[in-house]
Amino acid sequence: MPERKRKWQILLIHATILPTLLFGVYFFSLAPKPWTGVDEAVVEKIAKEHGREVKAPLIDPGSGDLLLFVFLVAGAVGGFAAGYYWRELTKKAP
Repeated sequence: MPERKRKWQILLIHATILPTLLFGVYFFSLAPKPWTGVDEAVVEKIAKEHGREVKAPLIDPGSGDLLLFVFLVAGAVGGFAAGYYWRELTKKAP
């Protein structure tokens, strides 16, 4: 009997959480327009007010994969360094 009750509890939890998650994904994907970043919303606006034109970046990241890769490599290097020096980072001061 306790096993049957546990199965019903699990089914009820899934029946509650799944629609909630699906509604959340649906609700947040209904944005009327894509959000603009600070560079577009503020910096470009002020630059146009002062008569400056937008220039192409020195290193164009393209679709954003380059920036993600650089961030991944920096995180891996930082994580390796923190792991290598973990004992010294957590050593108690005398």
